[in-house]
Parts: sequence; C-alpha cells; structure tokens
Amino acid sequence: MPPSPPVPLPPPPPPADARPRRRSLLAGTLGVLGALGFTAGCSGGSGDDSRKAPERSEGAVRLRGTAAGRSRALLARYDATTGRHTGLAERLAPLRASVALHTEAFGGRTEKGRGKGGRPPGVPGEEKEALAALAEAERRTADAHTAALADAPPELARLLASVAAAGAAHAYLLGRPDSAEGGGDAA
Repeated sequence: MPPSPPVPLPPPPPPADARPRRRSLLAGTLGVLGALGFTAGCSGGSGDDSRKAPERSEGAVRLRGTAAGRSRALLARYDATTGRHTGLAERLAPLRASVALHTEAFGGRTEKGRGKGGRPPGVPGEEKEALAALAEAERRTADAHTAALADAPPELARLLASVAAAGAAHAYLLGRPDSAEGGGDAA
C-alpha cells in the first residue's frame, strides 16, 4: 500500500503576550465613532420630534456641554504635552486628532493650548512622566464620561460610551513603552 501524503500541521498558537496593535485599536475606535455618526444622521425621516426631545432637554444639553469641556481640557493637555516634548508630537498626533473629534462630537470648540481657567496645563519634564500624566488624564476623562451615562438620553449615552471606550484605549496605548518606535504595528 502506498504511503499517504503528509498532513500539514496547524499554525502555532499566538504568543501569550499578543495584544491588539495600536493601529487596530485606533481604527476600531474611529470605525465605531464613524458608524455612530452615520447612524445618528439617518435616524429621522418620520418628522416625529418626540423621540428627539430627550436629546434636546436641558439636562442633555448640560451633559453634552460638560462632556465637551472635559474633552477640550484633555485636548489642551495633549497640546501642552507636545509643546513641551516635541519629540512626542508624531506619536501623539493620532490620539490628539481623535480627542479633537470627540470634542466636536459633543459640540465643543477645538482651539489650541488652553486648559481650565485659560492656562495651559502643567506637563512633567520627563517624557515618560508626561505620557503617564496624559494616560491618567485619559482615564479620568473616560471615567467621567462613563459616570455620566446614567443621566444621559439614549443617543448621548451611546456617544459617551463610545468616547469613554476610546479614552480607555488611549490610556492603554499611552501606557505601552515606546509602541510607536519599533512596536511592530504592521497592520
């Protein structure tokens, strides 16, 4: 009887430390935000404003303004960090652009450089410490957006949840050691 042909081996399992790549997380975040914006624009048509009333309530307008302010303060922190550590500008550019989109999605302005009280936020002198401070600011902002979900009407709640998830991803990426230089973002 002739020998049977060799059976190919299955591919090896992924390494234990396999994590999502930075580009994958950012692309997923932007994809969710794009889909959210797309579906929000297609929700009308019947002329019935009763469904939109909760989104225009005084509480929703206040929540939206507060969220825009938090995102604007985070944007100012990105600007201050790249102003003090110019070597981080390229690495932080995609994250800053995402935060600017979040600010605009909440109805906020995206002018450069000013934090609370009109002053730029303080930035640590060491790059590693500056990134850690930025990651902590992302976490605080994401936590605040998450806490606001309980009082938000449906569309605003979806936006807050999406932006909070993006903030958590940003905090994760900022905590990774030098992921922009030789991190293997092949995708």
